[in-house]
Amino acid sequence: MSLGHDPLFALLGGLEVPYGVSELNYAGAIAGEAVEVLKGPITSMPLLARAEIVLEGWIYPGDTYPEGPYGEFHGYYSAAEAPQPVIHVERVLHRREPILLGSPPGRPPHDYSYWVSILRSAVVFDALVDAGVPDVQAVWQHECGGARMLLVVSIKQRYPGHARQAGHVAAQCRGGAQVGRYVIVVDEDIDPTDLEQVMWAVATRSDPIRDIDFIERAWGSQVDPQHVTLPDGGLMNSRAIIDACRPYEFRHVFPHTVGASPELLARTRVKWASLLAGDA
Repeated sequence: MSLGHDPLFALLGGLEVPYGVSELNYAGAIAGEAVEVLKGPITSMPLLARAEIVLEGWIYPGDTYPEGPYGEFHGYYSAAEAPQPVIHVERVLHRREPILLGSPPGRPPHDYSYWVSILRSAVVFDALVDAGVPDVQAVWQHECGGARMLLVVSIKQRYPGHARQAGHVAAQCRGGAQVGRYVIVVDEDIDPTDLEQVMWAVATRSDPIRDIDFIERAWGSQVDPQHVTLPDGGLMNSRAIIDACRPYEFRHVFPHTVGASPELLARTRVKWASLLAGDA
């Protein structure tokens, strides 16, 4: 067990690193250099050389002890106290006066949601591109959903069904599947990080009967705050995919958005720069 290490490992600990890829290798690729490790004197496993504290020991099958509940990423306490594996510590390695960096969970947004929203958004973006979904403009896992439960994808529509394809892939790819709840797909003129714009698109471009798809028995978790209401205890849940894009078949006759064009706004900023200097 590594305690008090490079914040990069805290970032990767809650990220969907691809199956079969070592988190140490992944961290080294991001940092641009190999992660320094030591061979554990007890377990022979790689230990982070720059960690503040490292505990070495063993976990034996069936050896558990009641633990929890814990505060979780979504702002609620997780499932009730439950038996968890016990580690029998045989050796403690530590620096003199070790420093531990904490990130206590709470109602989002909080420390964890700020960084994991960025990373998980990038993971979902890459998954959409790798799956062959074209013209993905941006992806954002919203902090208010704990960076899992409210996912917005912006696309430039290219063909019938494009928005539904993007929504379903985002809902079921590795970075978007577990404990997901809502996926909203919007056009390229909507900033997916701005909930005001996103909900405006939902309110004006989607029809509840026509534009909301549901997925049942998706990948859930017992840390889902609704696990007590679900028949399987939260191991599976449902998803809503909201197509908040202009209907593809009516996109050419759909009403235009009120407002000045980006070109006019740009010219105005240049012309009146002296008066708008302090305008964000």
